[in-house]
Amino acid sequence: MASSLIGRQLVLSLQKNMWLGAAGCRYVSKAAPQTLVECEYDGPSMKTSVPGPRSQELTKQLGEIQNVGAINFFCNYEESRGNYLVDVDGNRMLDIYTQISSIPIGYNHPALLKLMTNPNNLSTLVNRPALGILPPENFPDKITESLISVAPSGMTRVQTMACGSCSNENAYKAMFIWYRNKERGHNTPSEEDLNTCMINKSPGCPDLSILSFMGGFHGRTMGTLATTHSKAIHKLDVPSFDWPIAPFPTLQYPLEEFTRENEQEEARCLEEVEDLIVKWRQKGRPVAGIVIEPIQAEGGDNHASANFFKGLRNIASKHGCAFHVDEVQTGGGTTGKFWAHEHWGMDDPADIVSFSKKLLTGGYYHKYELQADKPYRIFNTWMGDPTKNLILAEVLNVIRREHLLQEVNRSGKVLLNGLYDLQARYPGVLSRARGQGTFCAIDVCSDETRNSILLKARDKGILLGGCGDRSIRFRPALVFKEHHVHMFLNIFNDVLAQIK
Repeated sequence: MASSLIGRQLVLSLQKNMWLGAAGCRYVSKAAPQTLVECEYDGPSMKTSVPGPRSQELTKQLGEIQNVGAINFFCNYEESRGNYLVDVDGNRMLDIYTQISSIPIGYNHPALLKLMTNPNNLSTLVNRPALGILPPENFPDKITESLISVAPSGMTRVQTMACGSCSNENAYKAMFIWYRNKERGHNTPSEEDLNTCMINKSPGCPDLSILSFMGGFHGRTMGTLATTHSKAIHKLDVPSFDWPIAPFPTLQYPLEEFTRENEQEEARCLEEVEDLIVKWRQKGRPVAGIVIEPIQAEGGDNHASANFFKGLRNIASKHGCAFHVDEVQTGGGTTGKFWAHEHWGMDDPADIVSFSKKLLTGGYYHKYELQADKPYRIFNTWMGDPTKNLILAEVLNVIRREHLLQEVNRSGKVLLNGLYDLQARYPGVLSRARGQGTFCAIDVCSDETRNSILLKARDKGILLGGCGDRSIRFRPALVFKEHHVHMFLNIFNDVLAQIK
């Protein structure tokens, strides 16, 4: 009965909210045919400025309960479809930010709505178990069907978590545990280890470190915050660890036009990494692990070459450090490959790969030797959420069935070429267009101008996000097609014309 009721409500909702039209568009470049996704709108539709009156009212209401300084506007998720996010004032926006890069196949995808009506899934939806002690019967099968089916090269083990920060935090713990057991030559702590750890002293709490990179972002919990170096507001007033921070290469774009200069810059950074590892060992705080993003996202969409990452992997192996690739924002297909590190062309790219966002659940893959050696060492109450694995399995089916990685590569090429064209048209405003797949960015002449562009674009029905000091980042869903790109370029061009 519950299932049939949900089914009837779903059909009524779809009938009520379906809106398919045939509006024309002007494009900056040659337009691709517009093939509408099932249940998707045909373009933005703006009724008020954003935030509108209802959003402002709700922001005031919530402000009586919690800090609302970061809220942009309130959303109507029932009315949102595909690549379009609808707000509570009825404004419909082409979403190229997707909840900070975390929507894999758009809003209200029919395959996912259908999944939610299956009566066999009701128990999973209403019961959230403590997975570390009392997992459901189908949990091994569901993990295999979802996360293990897309495991990075050389990895067959995965630890689920709830979010990106706790995924990285626990990955750091796994690296420290592995490193100490390697130092001991066994995994049995001494009585001194057990006693001193209780009062935060060495050797039980060893003076180990994680090497990270300037501009990186790995989370806001205590350990991850020590490796986050993107914005001061994230770190202000919070105590931190004395861990080494290496320079991330500052490359010149387009990459193919500055090969020699970029190679020299990357060589300089790799040399500094090795020097820091030696220096911290001499300080008595050995580097147990290196953490890095394939593309520094929050810090400004900073890229490096495959050779840089290969060199970094070799340095980690040489000095006995675990190598942790943080794919929280880049994982899930948005770069044109399921994992961004696949672009490096390595058989053994990492010891740990963390994920979240587009994979809907959090966690990290790891080599067998980084498996926690005892129960409760990597642990929390929920350790993930079975409903997210259930949904992820169907998301992966859609990605394969609809060949969405190929779609990302096609759309990404059009998007990047369009950004190249726009920066040529507006050289005083835009520069340094860059990207892999649809994971793209472009720099604006100043932070003030960047923020003005974001607001003007939003009022015209384009939802974008910023990153770094003055970059705009593009984070569409995997169902973002060529005609969406052209629609965006057309509107974005109108916005830029007002700025010029």
